[in-house]
Amino acid sequence: MILQALYDYYQRKAADPESAIAPRGLEWKEIPYLILIDKNGKFLELQDTSEGIGKQKRAKKYLVVKSKGRTGSNSWQTANIFWDHFGYVLAQPKNTDDKGMPKALEDAAKQNKTFVQEVKRFAEMYPSNEEIQAVAGFYDDPENLQRIKTDPLWEECIKKDGTNISFKVAGHNTIVADNPDIKSSIEDCSDKDEPIGICLITGKKAPIAILNSAITIPGGKSGAKLVGFQKKAGYDSYYKEQGMNAPISKEAEDAYTTALNSLLGKDSSNKYHLHDTSVVFWSQKPTKLEQCVSFIFAPPPKDNPDKNTEVIRDFLKSPFSGILNDEDKTPFYVLGLSPNAARISVRFWRQGTVGEFANHIRQHFEDLEITKSKNQRVYFSLFNLLTQVASLNKMENLPPNLASDLSQSIWDNQPYPTTLQMQCLIRIKADRNITSIRAAILKAYLNRKFRNHNNPPKEIKMALDLENKNQAYLCGRLFAILEKIQSDAIPGANSTIKERYYGAASTTPTTVFGRLLSLSRHHLAKFDTGKSVYYEKLLQSVITDLDSNGLPKYLSMDDQSRFAIGYYHQREDLYKTTTDKEKN
Repeated sequence: MILQALYDYYQRKAADPESAIAPRGLEWKEIPYLILIDKNGKFLELQDTSEGIGKQKRAKKYLVVKSKGRTGSNSWQTANIFWDHFGYVLAQPKNTDDKGMPKALEDAAKQNKTFVQEVKRFAEMYPSNEEIQAVAGFYDDPENLQRIKTDPLWEECIKKDGTNISFKVAGHNTIVADNPDIKSSIEDCSDKDEPIGICLITGKKAPIAILNSAITIPGGKSGAKLVGFQKKAGYDSYYKEQGMNAPISKEAEDAYTTALNSLLGKDSSNKYHLHDTSVVFWSQKPTKLEQCVSFIFAPPPKDNPDKNTEVIRDFLKSPFSGILNDEDKTPFYVLGLSPNAARISVRFWRQGTVGEFANHIRQHFEDLEITKSKNQRVYFSLFNLLTQVASLNKMENLPPNLASDLSQSIWDNQPYPTTLQMQCLIRIKADRNITSIRAAILKAYLNRKFRNHNNPPKEIKMALDLENKNQAYLCGRLFAILEKIQSDAIPGANSTIKERYYGAASTTPTTVFGRLLSLSRHHLAKFDTGKSVYYEKLLQSVITDLDSNGLPKYLSMDDQSRFAIGYYHQREDLYKTTTDKEKN
């Protein structure tokens, strides 16, 4: 079903005249360096196609013949047409130590030989094509390879293994690999003895792709594949080898790989990347949900940090405006991928309707709603949630699979993973800081966990709930009040009881609250009568609802979460009360 959906997406984009998806047999490829030659093939200079500054620097993309599948020890026998990495184009070995250099030199020489043979073959096919003949002339002069190595850009060009290079003839607007004769010869380059079979995607009898094309995925090796069978390695069955184990026609293979590479491309708006997982999504026809998802899940754009908030706000209002509603039956697909050696791991696959997924995402944001001050961000993207539970707020410090599992729970409208709760509590205790995002995560986690239970506990509300008699929630409220009493009694103190006692209070309340209540008596003595009475009544309103048998000896993880939420709710309410008094 994944391949079928990708194939259909390609057909949709190919039918759109404004789409930038590559035609069959072609692909948009970043080519950082060009070899500029004259019409006789003489080397003139190396050209850098990159544009932008710093991290925004990007190589220019060109429409070229699609890269060919190549794998194993004989991969050197397959070269791309008039573009490839510097091993094929210039016989330049990859960067390695002295011990591995002889092998690298040998491999580069074989790769270059294959590339040159391909150039000569095209030169014979198109004797009147000036650009093709110029490249053939380049290889007729051995000194050209030496001239390149004296160019100022040479060292920079070979710094990174796998750097793609192509040719450009002086006086022409684009590269040789983009020549119409080369692109029109795609069908002529096919193997006449290729096997015929029934395609699993189209159901038609057609030439079968023995090797599926490579997929470019963030963090993965170049050449990774979604579909692949290693030859003579125990993956063959019924005397079938490689692609014949799962026959996909060349036309369908080209369509699905082009579609997936387009979805994963740097300029694609139909993807988001979190930690170790890349997620792509698309619908059967253009929909508003397609335009929103990346902002809902991904980091905010650096040039417009408030863009995510604006998109999410409009998305949540969309049912009332009629733009996006739960009745939309347009099929929608979500695919989570991760790099795994030479292949790609499918982390999850979801298919449903636009209305279903839109409803699930809205429920996710409703669950996260919590009281907060006016200067705080109203909505949090999935990226914001994950960085709040990661050490040093860095995505790379997250536990494996958390980003993927949390994504799936949102798409499926299921409880959040337990790892999210664990990480959030760990960060709260380590940082001694309960932010609005962390409190919202714990609130949403608990409400989603018990939503479908037969006898669920009281649902946690958005703001302070005076009717919530849960002992952990009350302990959190009590701790917030005691902290406020201390901070009012000792203005400007370097630290509060939160820094010293939060971990113990939220885990084993009975061990610390007696001491804290005794300490508060000394703080209350510093207030005037009115303020002292106010705090006494506030303390009593909470203590009255605590169990007469004493405070809990130990709090479970769920109760530790309720403690944190109770603390946050009470603290926000106290702050709001203080602010209102100052205004009056």
